[in-house]
Amino acid sequence: MYKNIFKTTALLFFFLEITCGILNAQQTRTELTSKPNPVEDSKPNNPAVPDVYSIESSFEKVLIFRVKYGTDLLAGLEKIVKEDNIKNAVILAGTGSALSYHFHVVSDVNFPTKNIFVKDTLYPSDIVSMNGYIIDGRVHAHITMSDADSAFGGHLEPGTKVFTFAIVTVGVLKDGIDLRRIDDKNYR
Repeated sequence: MYKNIFKTTALLFFFLEITCGILNAQQTRTELTSKPNPVEDSKPNNPAVPDVYSIESSFEKVLIFRVKYGTDLLAGLEKIVKEDNIKNAVILAGTGSALSYHFHVVSDVNFPTKNIFVKDTLYPSDIVSMNGYIIDGRVHAHITMSDADSAFGGHLEPGTKVFTFAIVTVGVLKDGIDLRRIDDKNYR
């Protein structure tokens, strides 16, 4: 009798474990192609655009943002950038943890560009680092996250929810610089 109860209990736990694993496996991957622009997509590099250039500036101030539990990380950054009227800045660092994540990475080497959007609404992870720019008031952030087995990440998208907290350090640049073309893929 005890053998049958043990077998039944073991089977019940086995099916429960499988069911929980299936329910927790919420990662989605969606590949999207940017809207084709035949003129821009097919143009060669312009020799008038330098291969590399620099923009000189200095920090006006350094700000440290704290984002609380349950807050969408990107929305929180966008909110504080707007409230503090930050025009141009460098995202220097980020740390914390997340309840879920959403990011995208490039998935080919042709124009129009293709990106894979990776999202998991039920996957806790550590925020290992964050960097990027605030360009004319627009947040362009990249994030690296990790679990016990690997590191992953890319361009931060809406849907990365903060778990314990997130801390993001931003160096605000002095007014007067123009970063509008710094992340323009067509400026080539």
